[in-house]
Amino acid sequence: MPNPYFLIFELIIYIELALCLRHAWKSGAQNLLKLLFGAVFGVLLELASIRQLHAYHYGHFVLMVFDVPLCIGVAWSCIIYSVMEFSDATGLPYFLRPVLDGLLALNIDLALDAIAIRLGFWDWGRGLEFQYFGVPYANFWAWFWVIFSFSLGFRLLALRTDSIGIWLSSPLALFVGLIGVLGTNALIAFVIPHAYYTFSIAFVIAGALLIVLVKHPVLYQRPVDTVAYLVPFFNHTYLLVAGLISGVILNPPFLLAVSLLMLIISFALHDQSAKHIFVRLFRGQPGRPA
Repeated sequence: MPNPYFLIFELIIYIELALCLRHAWKSGAQNLLKLLFGAVFGVLLELASIRQLHAYHYGHFVLMVFDVPLCIGVAWSCIIYSVMEFSDATGLPYFLRPVLDGLLALNIDLALDAIAIRLGFWDWGRGLEFQYFGVPYANFWAWFWVIFSFSLGFRLLALRTDSIGIWLSSPLALFVGLIGVLGTNALIAFVIPHAYYTFSIAFVIAGALLIVLVKHPVLYQRPVDTVAYLVPFFNHTYLLVAGLISGVILNPPFLLAVSLLMLIISFALHDQSAKHIFVRLFRGQPGRPA
């Protein structure tokens, strides 16, 4: 019988895909292509990374593309789509938005990866005491560059309103994204001396955070669709609930604290979307977030 934690995770990811598809369909061809190419990108980057680094492997999900679960590629696409929807509504300069996109993705992964490996979704093969509770620090470096690279590649042409901007932004994002992922993988794994390994990862992530904090972008300069909040919310909530039911989130209890903190940060960033959802659920008022 399939593992119920795997099945529910897959179901949630495909629900997220349906929500993103609904928004993309209404938003036009450029957004729809971004979502679809994002899923292709997600699968390809996993296939390439596994063969490039030989650092991890996945458990068996219902739908697999060779040794990569289809839902993982779809999850990458939904995360990319939701964080870009959010960052595009901020006052952050256009070509700095990929930095924010990468940091928003890390908000999800800090609560996800250590719990996911304890549920058997994937295995780094280093034991549960290695670096960040079984997760190599380089994983967070990779998450940042995955999102940053695709987001930057898309934005290179996305401002154009002609057919080039509409039809070529997403293929360019796929190309730049794969080059960025494979290049940064090789950099951290084969180029940077081991003595500077942890420092390099911390420097990139801290530097990205500092850039955003210094710019202090105004959030919600335009209304943001609730999909930007629902994708991280579903991921945070499922891993928190699954972790509590299975007990793995208490091994060690620090994981519970991190999970709750990341959920709170996500809620704080998306407070207007969250309030909009609660208004519609409990008061029946159809207004949009300000």
